[in-house]
Amino acid sequence: MTTINADKMHAFVEKMLVELGACTSLPLVLVGDKLGLYRTLHEGGPCTSQQLAERSGISERYAREWLRAQAAAGYLAYDAATDRFELPPEHAMVFAIEDSPFNMLGGFELAATGIETIDRVAEAFTTGAGIAWGDLGGCLFCAVGRFFRPGYVNSLVQEWIPALDGVKEKLERGAKVADIGCGVGFSTILMAEAFPNSEFVGFDFHARSIQEARRHAASHGGNGRLRFEQAAVKEIHEDGFDLATCFDCLHDMGDPRGNAERIRQILEPGGTWMVVEPLAGDQVPDNLNPVGRLYYNASTMICVPTSLAQEVGTALGAQAGERQLAEVIRDGGFRFVRRAAEGPFNMVLEAKP
Repeated sequence: MTTINADKMHAFVEKMLVELGACTSLPLVLVGDKLGLYRTLHEGGPCTSQQLAERSGISERYAREWLRAQAAAGYLAYDAATDRFELPPEHAMVFAIEDSPFNMLGGFELAATGIETIDRVAEAFTTGAGIAWGDLGGCLFCAVGRFFRPGYVNSLVQEWIPALDGVKEKLERGAKVADIGCGVGFSTILMAEAFPNSEFVGFDFHARSIQEARRHAASHGGNGRLRFEQAAVKEIHEDGFDLATCFDCLHDMGDPRGNAERIRQILEPGGTWMVVEPLAGDQVPDNLNPVGRLYYNASTMICVPTSLAQEVGTALGAQAGERQLAEVIRDGGFRFVRRAAEGPFNMVLEAKP
């Protein structure tokens, strides 16, 4: 008979209470985001439930319960003497400031899409089949774009491109860039705005992502230097690119080796491929941490199913690690691969033929 250690049991139950509290906070975070409650708290300062209701145009009774729930979660500070709730400035960086490098609202949206996909993923567990990108829950591609956007806004032009050998100078002079797997276009638009002498083409196999990317681009101009095309990697018929980029998508591809070969073919001699991937170590123990947990969860619900739904179905997973990614890239004919930069959520690999 198994002996239960009472201290371990109580510690684990306490941990599970924290986990359940986090799970039940998810919909209320999304409500706060949808109704602009975090922004209202950030811009207007500490307030009572009545004041929040008046500022945001919502019911006071709902405001009261939402505020208390947020305070119980530790998301808001509460002053019992004045019955006021405050969004501390550090917390505003997560919940209210869209371009903050610490904004995590896209992550909450991403977690919510998984709820809608539970039955399909559970069935895929038993069959081994994949689930097409467009068949996963909710506006998954919107949530993915929002989740990664803060990293791109704060690092892409400022750190990642300068870390590549000679690429920033090429873009400043004028170069042709293929942003492959561009999703809703945030990465492509950011580069186009930063380098007005260069031409940028975003490619993605998902029709709705391209539609959304074109909508975003319409408000940014570009003077004909920026366009988006629906195409899988092997269907890209243009060439002569000085730089190809893949942001957080190589591991989602069914045939990353075949796609790497095609990317090499569309590059000019001396061209560069920048591969941005989720940060991961090469061994499982390296990834048993909060970031690895987040990515393993997302990978199980999203990355592995969407890769298995494509040709070959390599299913690298979001925690593939640098060693495995470099091997895939070299199999595509790239002789030089190095880690050029990294951040809290991403690694940046530079590859040359």
